[in-house]
Amino acid sequence: MQMIGLNGITMHISDQGDPSGTPIVFSNSLGTDFRLWDQIVPLLPKGLRIIRYDMRGHGLTSCPEGDYFMGDLVGDVAALLDHLQIRNCVFVGLSIGGMIAQGLAAERPDLLRAMVLSNTAAKIGTVEMWQERTAAVRAGGVSALAEPILERWFSSQFRSENKTELEGWRNMLCRTPRNGYCGCSAAISETDLFDSTARLSLPTLGIAGSEDGSTPPDVVRETVELIAGARFHLIRQAGHLPCVEKPDEFAAVVTEFLQEVGHV
Repeated sequence: MQMIGLNGITMHISDQGDPSGTPIVFSNSLGTDFRLWDQIVPLLPKGLRIIRYDMRGHGLTSCPEGDYFMGDLVGDVAALLDHLQIRNCVFVGLSIGGMIAQGLAAERPDLLRAMVLSNTAAKIGTVEMWQERTAAVRAGGVSALAEPILERWFSSQFRSENKTELEGWRNMLCRTPRNGYCGCSAAISETDLFDSTARLSLPTLGIAGSEDGSTPPDVVRETVELIAGARFHLIRQAGHLPCVEKPDEFAAVVTEFLQEVGHV
């Protein structure tokens, strides 16, 4: 267990691989912790320094009271990378993690050489939608929304064929603290990155799942196309978490991108 105090919170991180290797950083989705990437890490090229972390309100990281702002989440990971003396990483963000990636690239371009935007967008949902979700979570916990969330996360085939594994993801989701889920939901609600993302010029790979009920492929593609030279990859028969449903394909397309940008 690796815990670091920074930016007013205690953050749970994983720093593995070659300490002198080129860095790749993973940022997970709302309602998950950094175990989201467990199947991807062994499939990556050797020689990388692989950083994962639990964002505030998730996993073993501190869960402050009140709403969070996207600036808080971006500031947390910027402080982490400064602490670890990491520059020019490839940043892989899924869902809210992809929003963090976009914000970090705009605020601290010295930290990123390239990014992977998986199942994310410059703006996700509406204020009203997020208010309804947070009201339900505050009243009944994350479990009150578990079933519709899992339907958005995973394809129908995965849900029917992997019931035991699905139970594990349900448990991870439902153990997310109410304030962590609601705080990060508030951050998503108030975030619109269209203008700042359109000004980015770093190499970017966009990934979408064909069955994603949270950020459908057209939404992901719209954001990716804001960035000059970015490319887009669709993973078929996968929902919002293709790194779980199709880890081999996800890792392969990320590895190809790392090779393209000279990171391996």
